Amino acid sequence: MGKSFVPVDFKIPEKLETKRFRLRKLAVEDAEKDFDAVISSVSHLKGVFGPDFDWPPENLTLEQNRASLLQHQKEFEERMGFSYTVMNLDESQCLGCVYIYPSKTSEFDAVIFLWVRKSEYKKGLDFVLFKAVKEWVKAKWPFKKITYPGREII
Repeated sequence: MGKSFVPVDFKIPEKLETKRFRLRKLAVEDAEKDFDAVISSVSHLKGVFGPDFDWPPENLTLEQNRASLLQHQKEFEERMGFSYTVMNLDESQCLGCVYIYPSKTSEFDAVIFLWVRKSEYKKGLDFVLFKAVKEWVKAKWPFKKITYPGREII
């Protein structure tokens, strides 16, 4: 196991819930709903994290997605990175994801990526999620210097 990038005694926030969505720990059991969100939005998601990111692959399979979610789940359990799914309130549909990882440079404490499926982007969820995540991170997480690739550096 590697080194956690949050203090050992830090209690990882379990969720963030608003009138529009629920953000909770991403689990391998979410693979089909997550896959649907990604596949329905491939062209929309290209470059969402900035020009250096070539995600998602156009030929992504459900099994590849399941393996990716299993890796995210393991990283969460080991406190190496924290991936959250964004679900509608009845949990019937994945609306997007939020990933919180350590920065590879000393310039930032954390790197936070987020995306929403194309249909929700058109409804303005991207802006709402980004604003909510920034407030949640400021209030609940121990980071002082955060970067949001593809969005802003604060």
